[in-house]
Amino acid sequence: MPPHLSADRPAAQPPNRGTVDALISQTRALRGEVDAVRREAPADEEDAQGRWQRALCNLALHQLNDLDAHLAQLRDGPTELSVPPEAIAAPRTAPAAPPHGSLLSRVGSAEWNLLTDEASWSGELYQILGRDAASPPLTLDELPSLVLDEDRTMLTAMVTDCLIDAKPIDGEFRIVRPDGGVRTVHMMGEPVLDADGSTASMWAVLRDVSELRRSQRTVGETQESLQRQRHVARTEHRLAVELQEAVLPPWRGSLRFPRQGPRALDVAAHYLPSSSSALIGGNWYDALELPDGETLLSVGDLTGHGVTVTSGMAMLLGALRGMSVAGTQPGQLLSWLNQLLDATVQPALGSAVCCRYVPTTRTLSWAQAGHPAPLLYRDGTGRALSAPDGVLLGATSGAVYGQAEESLRVGDLLLLRTEGLVPRRTEAPLPEETGSQEGARAVQRLLDLAPRFGEARTAQDCIRMVVEEFGGTEREDDACVLIARIGS
Repeated sequence: MPPHLSADRPAAQPPNRGTVDALISQTRALRGEVDAVRREAPADEEDAQGRWQRALCNLALHQLNDLDAHLAQLRDGPTELSVPPEAIAAPRTAPAAPPHGSLLSRVGSAEWNLLTDEASWSGELYQILGRDAASPPLTLDELPSLVLDEDRTMLTAMVTDCLIDAKPIDGEFRIVRPDGGVRTVHMMGEPVLDADGSTASMWAVLRDVSELRRSQRTVGETQESLQRQRHVARTEHRLAVELQEAVLPPWRGSLRFPRQGPRALDVAAHYLPSSSSALIGGNWYDALELPDGETLLSVGDLTGHGVTVTSGMAMLLGALRGMSVAGTQPGQLLSWLNQLLDATVQPALGSAVCCRYVPTTRTLSWAQAGHPAPLLYRDGTGRALSAPDGVLLGATSGAVYGQAEESLRVGDLLLLRTEGLVPRRTEAPLPEETGSQEGARAVQRLLDLAPRFGEARTAQDCIRMVVEEFGGTEREDDACVLIARIGS
C-alpha cells in the first residue's frame, strides 16, 4: 500500500544505500557471466540443446535485468508510484519522461477512488497500456475494455474480490494496445479502507511481463522439444541395438569349423561399443560354414550411426551370406555388394574385407573394399597381408575388386578388424606425421601382440588379450575384431 494512503502506518525507513549498491554490483556481475554463457551456446537452430540453453540464459537475463531495476528503485526511493491525494482530483497533465535507468518504463501505478469515482494513473502506466498520456485514466468499470475477452472474467473477479472481500490482487491478464499489440500485465494491489472498514479506494502496481513470459514459453517449448528428441533418440538407440543383436552371429566364445570332422579352424570374435553408448554404428563380423566345407570370414563397417545405418548393415550382411552360400568368390562378392549399396535409396559408404578359407589346401582367398588388410601371425611375429585393389563400397558405380590368395600353415593366426579397434592417441600427432603414418602405428600396436598370441591356446584367449589391450580405451566409434586360428 502506498504510504500516503495509511495515516496510522509508520513511515518506511530508507534502505542502507551501501548494501543496495553492493547487491546491484553483484547482480550486474552475474548478468555479465550469464550473458557470456548465452553467447557461447551453439547458434545452430537444429541443435535443440543449444536452443534450450540460449532460452534459459535469456530468461535468466530478463530476471536479472528486472532485479537490477528493482534494486535501483529501492536505492533511489519512490518516484511516481506514490501519488499525493490532491493529485487524484487535480487536472491531469502529460507525465514527465521516466528518468534513465529507473524502473518507470516497466512498472506503473494506479489508484481508483470509489467515493469520487475518480482514477489516477502514473505516466509509466500510460506507456505500458499504450495510451495517450493526455487522455483521462480509465475507471475500474472501463478497465476491462482493454483486456482480451478470455481474460476479462478473471480480471473482473480479482477486482470484485478486492473491493467486496478486501482480498489482495495478484494476477496476470493480457491487454490489447491501440496499435494492436498484445501485452501481458501482472497486477498487484490492495483495497484502502476508511475508518468504518469500508473500501474507500483501491491501488495497484501493474508490470509489463510480456518479454519474461515469452522467454518462459521459449524455455518450455525448447525443453519439450529436447525431451521429444531425447525420447526419439532413446527409441532409435534401442531399435538399433535390437537390430544389431539380431543380425550379428549369435554364437559367443569360440566357434570351430567344420562342425563335423577335424577342427580345421578355431574362430572367435568380439564387438566393442563406442565410449558413447548412444552411438550404434554399422560394424559387423561374421563367420559362416559354407555348403562345400569352406568357411566365410568377414568384417565390415557402414558409415554413420543409428537405425538407418544398422538396417543397411543388416542388408549387406544378409546379401553377403546369401551370395557366399551360392559360391561367389570374395572379389565378385564385393563388386555385387557395391552395386547393391549404390542402388539403395539412402546413399552410404562402407568398407569390408571378405575371406574364403579352403581347409583342404589351407588357402585363403580374400578381397577388400577400402578396409584394413588382415594381419597374419606366424611363429611369434606378425605382418599385414598385401592388399588387392578395392575402393569403398558405394563410392564408385561399377567398381571392380581384386582378389588375393595366401597359403596358411597349422598354427597361423588371422586377425580381421574394423578401423576403430585401435583408438587414435589422445596426444597431438607429431608435426611431420601423416594419417597413413598414424595408421601404420596402429597396425604396429596390433602386431606387437604376436608374442602373446603365440602363448595362447585358443582364438578366444587371443580375443581376450585384444580386449584387455584396447577395450578400456576411449573410442570415438564402435569396432569389431575377429580372430581365426588354423588347425590341422
